Amino acid sequence: MSADPKTLAVYDAQVAEYEKRVAQKPTPGLTEFVTRLPPGGHILDLGCGPGSSAVELMEQGFSVDATDGSAEMVARAAARGVTARQALFHEITGDGLYDGIWANFSLLHLPRAEMPEILSRLRLALKPDGVFHIGLKLGKGEARDRLGRFYTYYQEDELTDLLTRAGFAPFDRIIGAGTGLDGQISDWIVLHAEGATDG
Repeated sequence: MSADPKTLAVYDAQVAEYEKRVAQKPTPGLTEFVTRLPPGGHILDLGCGPGSSAVELMEQGFSVDATDGSAEMVARAAARGVTARQALFHEITGDGLYDGIWANFSLLHLPRAEMPEILSRLRLALKPDGVFHIGLKLGKGEARDRLGRFYTYYQEDELTDLLTRAGFAPFDRIIGAGTGLDGQISDWIVLHAEGATDG
């Protein structure tokens, strides 16, 4: 799997605008995610952007390993005191490393055909009793937005099935709508899942 250059270029070029317009909004599901974690737990922030969620998690005493495909996003997160590194989804490796994985509107840039493999990889990286947070846009198909970013859209039943097949046990959902970096209003879904089942 290779990165989508157009998508990464948008984030590199618009990191400041993204932080101002998107990353400072209230984060759906963060409170619910945190309540399921052990104090001081180790979290992977997958697609950390400018580090807003990572900072919140660190302020609550968690250890955060933050990654993003955009070099500029990683630099912005690091400037805020976040331990961040540039990495693509398929570069996440390890077994039983994390108490929680926070994939907040990042995996929506992954082609649909590659989602099962990445979910299985993340399930492996999560501790058996760990918690997985995933946020995606609702819809069908794959398309680019007006800024050129690549998106894959999902229906709730499809996403639930993908998580279950990867060995997760979904237990909570939040549905909403919001305005993104491109200025368009989109419907979205957040699902929380445990990693306690065998994939």
